[in-house]
Amino acid sequence: MKKGMVLAAALFVLPALAAGQQSSAPAPTPASPQTQAAQPASAHISLDDAIRMALQHNHALQALRSTIQQSLAEEITANLRPNPTLGLDAQYLPIFQPNQFSSDYIDQQAQFDAGIGYLFERGKKRQHRLQAAQDFTTVVRSQVSDSERQLIFNVGQQFVDVLLAESTLEFAQQDLDSFQKTVDISNERLRVGDMSEGDFLKIKLQLLQFQTDVSAAKLAKLQGLAALRQLLGFESVPDDYDLQGTLDYQPIHADVNGLKSLAAINRPDLRAAQQSVVAAQSQLALQQANGKMDVTGTFNYTHTSGISSGAFYYNMPLPIFNRNQGEIARARYAIIQAQQQASETTQQVSTDVVQAYENLLTNDQIIRLYQGGYVDQAKQSRDISEYAYRKGAASLLDFLDAERTYRANQLAYRQALANYMLALEQMRQAVGTRNLP
Repeated sequence: MKKGMVLAAALFVLPALAAGQQSSAPAPTPASPQTQAAQPASAHISLDDAIRMALQHNHALQALRSTIQQSLAEEITANLRPNPTLGLDAQYLPIFQPNQFSSDYIDQQAQFDAGIGYLFERGKKRQHRLQAAQDFTTVVRSQVSDSERQLIFNVGQQFVDVLLAESTLEFAQQDLDSFQKTVDISNERLRVGDMSEGDFLKIKLQLLQFQTDVSAAKLAKLQGLAALRQLLGFESVPDDYDLQGTLDYQPIHADVNGLKSLAAINRPDLRAAQQSVVAAQSQLALQQANGKMDVTGTFNYTHTSGISSGAFYYNMPLPIFNRNQGEIARARYAIIQAQQQASETTQQVSTDVVQAYENLLTNDQIIRLYQGGYVDQAKQSRDISEYAYRKGAASLLDFLDAERTYRANQLAYRQALANYMLALEQMRQAVGTRNLP
């Protein structure tokens, strides 16, 4: 179980491969660049496409998947029988008196022995080794599945971040174009003497904020696409790829108890923790079998003084001192450890579901507030102030204040949509499936 714990910790970073593979598996063949999947013809990918590419091309996940093949190879080792031993010897050869070498001397004086021995394992050690290795492979499969779950969440999270940057960029560009028209009108009013130069400079300085917003949004989008490409595998998408999708609000109607039940069925980390208890029990059975003393049987053929003879030998250690007591005791405590870890994981799953559910509800309420009228009201206020300012019926300060309010409202609304989509991805991660009720 020490080996299992080490691998469990290593796999924490990242669905299992097809079930039912035989314990005897061929060595994996490294994929060459020619065998890699071709880049998609379209430069626009959806969230489903991104998840599929990540599961196929993410190199960290592929490295973890190789541990399944390694574990299957260990099943082969566990199922191997002991090799027989062959012994040969020749005695009383006149090496230092070569003149005595003759066929008669060899037949009558020299002695030749040939023997073959085999270790007979008692306590069904081989069967217990194989069962322990198979149970360990089952745990590894579930741990790899949990790494896939984590990867899917990371892809979804990064995908939403890029959508937010894209939406912010689109809004910033529209806002810049709209405000540029205001600057042009103000410039004309300055030319005809209908505006002071101080007011015009205030508007020109406000234009800098919109230009800065566009540049910052472009940078955020490029950085987000680069980070997402790292998760998808650089070879799976072209350099100029883009995303297909928008910030969207999709209300989810589910109760927390139903989500907990769904998580108990689908969470691979919970399944791995439960399977670790079975694997620990298999280790105990193996250590108890190792406490049985094995028997070595040997048959020897001897030719000496012209006579051929055979002899059978059996030997077995006497289990007086070493009966594998230490490893048996350790395996019993390992079962207790696995049971406690399974209980802790069960509680963690419930906690994850509750936290994700409350986070989703909170963000849902925020979206409803914005869609209840605040978004439209901020736009109407900006449009009214802009129209009044252009007609000379509103002051410059009133117009700029309405513009800032509208801009802050729009950015906050887009962030709220992104937060809701992220909360939805967190909910899917907590439940262990993307198909929510």
